[in-house]
Amino acid sequence: MEENNNDNFSTYKTVEIKKEKNKTGFGKSFVLPFFSGILGTTLVLGTCFGVPSIKNKILQDDTVKTIQTNSNSQATTQAVSLSEYSDTSISVAQKVLPSIVGIKIEYSINSPYGLSLTSTGSASGSGVIISEDGYILTNNHVVNPSSSSSFYSLSEATKVSVNLYNDETLYDATIVGTDSLTDLAVIKIDKTGLTAATLGDSDSIQVGEFAMAIGNPLGLQSSITCGVISALNRKITDTDGTQYNLIQTDTAINSGNSGGALVNANGEVIGINTLKLAGSSIEGMGFSIPINSTKDVYNQLIQYNKVKRPYIGITGLNIDEETAKKYNLVVGVYVQSVENFTAAQKAEIKAGDVITAINGTKITKMDELNNLKNTYNIGDKITITLYRDGQEKNIELTLEEQP
Repeated sequence: MEENNNDNFSTYKTVEIKKEKNKTGFGKSFVLPFFSGILGTTLVLGTCFGVPSIKNKILQDDTVKTIQTNSNSQATTQAVSLSEYSDTSISVAQKVLPSIVGIKIEYSINSPYGLSLTSTGSASGSGVIISEDGYILTNNHVVNPSSSSSFYSLSEATKVSVNLYNDETLYDATIVGTDSLTDLAVIKIDKTGLTAATLGDSDSIQVGEFAMAIGNPLGLQSSITCGVISALNRKITDTDGTQYNLIQTDTAINSGNSGGALVNANGEVIGINTLKLAGSSIEGMGFSIPINSTKDVYNQLIQYNKVKRPYIGITGLNIDEETAKKYNLVVGVYVQSVENFTAAQKAEIKAGDVITAINGTKITKMDELNNLKNTYNIGDKITITLYRDGQEKNIELTLEEQP
C-alpha cells in the first residue's frame, strides 16, 4: 500500500510535548511586580478621576481608537472596543450554533486473547451540518474509533446518534463514508429543514483574525470559545503518525470539540477542529482542517461512500544521500515491491528501481511521491523517471483507482 494510516479511538487527538518548568522565585518574579502595578494603576486612576473630562472619557468612550505606533512612523493600529468584539461574538454564535451538532457513539471493547470479555464504550464529538436534508461533516476519528493494543481492541462505532441545537430529540445517524487519510467523515440523519452552515474561504484567512470554535466539548453541547488565527499551513503529525496541513488557533479546543467548526467574524466555517497539542507547559495550541480541503472529500464521500484516489501500486523506501552513496544508488524512492495487477506492474516497474521524478518534478521521499501523485486524476498518464542498473529510464504509466 502507498499510504499507511491508523485510526484513533479518542474523540480528539493530541500531540504530547513536555518541557521542564522554569524555576524562579515566586515573590521576586510575581508578587512585587504585581503589587507595584496595582499601586501605579491606583495612582493614575485616582488622578484621572479627579479630572471630569478624563473620567468621562474613560467611562464613556466606546468608539474605535487610532494609536500612533511611534513618533517617526505613519503606521497606525486600530484598537476595537470591547462592545464591538462582544457584538461580533454574539452575532457569529447566533448564526452558526444552529448548524453545529453533538455526536454520540457507542462501540465494543474486546479482549485480544480470545476471552469472552466484551464490553461497550461511548464517546462524544461534534459535527457541522452541510445540507438541509441531514448530511453532517465530522472527523473520521469521531465515528471510527477502531484501535487496538496488547490489552484490548475497539470496534468501529456500533451506534451513532446526533443532538441538534435547541432540540432534546436524539436522532439516529448512519455513517455515509469515512476517510482516514484526511480524518474526515460524513454521517446522515433522517431529517429535513436543517440549517446548513455557510462555508468560507480558508485560503483567504490571515494570521491574527478573529476565530471562534463551536462544538460539544466534554459533552457540553453548543459551547463556544474565541481567539485568533495563530498560524497557517502548519504541518502536524498526530499520535497515529499521520501528517496534516492545518490552521493553528489559540481558541480553546477540548475533547469533544473534534468535528466541530472553526468560524470567522462573518460566521463562515473556515475549518473543522481536529486536534490539539497537550502538555504541562502548553496552552492554546489547537488545529483545524482548512474547509477548502474538505469540499472534494465530503462530496466524494456522499457520492461514492469513499474517496477515490489515483494509485500506482508500489511499496517504497526513502533513499537519502548517505544510503545512496553506501549502496551505489541515487537519491529517490526505492521500489521495495510491486503489487500484482496494478498500474506499476502493467508499466513494468520492478523491485529495485529508484524513482526520482514524476512528469519532470523531482521527488526524494515516498510522501512527496504520494502528494504529487494525488494531484492527478484516475486515468491520467504520467511519466515516471527511475534508475535501473545504473541507467535512467522514463516509463509512461496510467494511474488507476486505489483499491
